[in-house]
Amino acid sequence: MILIGTSGFSYKDWVGPVYPPGTRPANMLARYAAEFSFTELNFTYYRMPNRHQLHQMQAKTPPGFLFAVKANDQMTHKREAATPAVFAAYREALQPLAENNRLACVVAQFPYSFHNNPENVDYLARFREQLPDLEIQVEFRNAGWLEPETGVVLRRLNLGIVCVDEPRLPGLVPPFATATTPTGYIRFHGRNAAKWYTHRHAYERYDYLYPEAELAEWLPRIQKLKRKTQRIFIVFNNHFGGQAVINARMMRALLAGR
Repeated sequence: MILIGTSGFSYKDWVGPVYPPGTRPANMLARYAAEFSFTELNFTYYRMPNRHQLHQMQAKTPPGFLFAVKANDQMTHKREAATPAVFAAYREALQPLAENNRLACVVAQFPYSFHNNPENVDYLARFREQLPDLEIQVEFRNAGWLEPETGVVLRRLNLGIVCVDEPRLPGLVPPFATATTPTGYIRFHGRNAAKWYTHRHAYERYDYLYPEAELAEWLPRIQKLKRKTQRIFIVFNNHFGGQAVINARMMRALLAGR
């Protein structure tokens, strides 16, 4: 099973390109869920979610719609603040989704500064211990993690690994296709190398529209993952101007052979 979606769904600049003019933020999720079967929530990275929020979001979607939920930045980027209480609050917030089989997974996106060293391997073990019953997909930005021992560690901890497509810049993770759990997870960030590190606004990094040929490069990799997993989530994070939706539809057509 392959599920395709976008990272986030509530963007002002999607009104017009994606949603009909006049669409209110409160109605965006229902419109999104009419076309896609899952979404990746990224607001949870910037602020800790709560049960009520996620319960209300679930209520706006049809049965079977799934949510992948980004880990809060205190859990991945500000790790000195990652107390057991922080993990407990996050775990509590996700309970409505977990209890109703609407939680696809937790996505733990670590920064480039998260290097492959014993201290950070220990942190991955701690991360797993704090969320023992949840499916977790780990995204590395630093290419130093792409070595065989990483797969051994992730399999031992029952942590998945996120495959990425991002600018071909030194030190960043290049394209790869593997899985360390029965779930495959792919995130498309765009290839805007010029704005990846130098930008005034964070969204500029994701201002990129993949041409069909670049998405087609991933078809053999996706087929490889399909043979090794039970399900695959494909997420487009190039959200600026609704480009993620264009590319999600394009990928859906490619996988269907159109």
